[in-house]
Amino acid sequence: MPMKRYIFEHCSLCFRVRMTAALTGLALEEKVVLDDDTATRVSLVGRRVIPILVKDGGTAMLESMDMVAYLDAMEDPVLTGHERPQISAIEARLLRTMARLTMTRYPLLDLPEFATVAARDHFTARKRKSFGDLAELRDRTRELLGSLIPALNDLDPLIENPRAINGRLSRDDVRILPL
Repeated sequence: MPMKRYIFEHCSLCFRVRMTAALTGLALEEKVVLDDDTATRVSLVGRRVIPILVKDGGTAMLESMDMVAYLDAMEDPVLTGHERPQISAIEARLLRTMARLTMTRYPLLDLPEFATVAARDHFTARKRKSFGDLAELRDRTRELLGSLIPALNDLDPLIENPRAINGRLSRDDVRILPL
């Protein structure tokens, strides 16, 4: 059984895995799951999570950074640069606001995980529970973008090379770029 990744197109954690597969040149079968398709995810890993990487032989993996490490180790590693705790700290700061900007907009896009009305409604209901009124959050776009600026300003001087945050590709690139 060839490796397969189960993803949402909008998911930054899924993008980490997709990015690593592309960087390493690994061709993985990809399956976009409908947002309301709980059965597929539960049948694979016993939980309603994404991304999921099903390795050759059928063993499933969770945790995007574990998948990144696994894929990078399969061939000649490409994520050989060092990692810095400052980058992880900035990632955490960005994440606090990014979801309020992005999650409110995803259901407006024509993404395959929202191919049915039920899937789109499921996503919207789940995010409304977590974030509140999505239209109100979209109305706060300027404020939310403004709150990202300090973290981005702190990140800017840490970028050693436009092709790799730390001078050579590293897991820090896989953490930051999808955001």
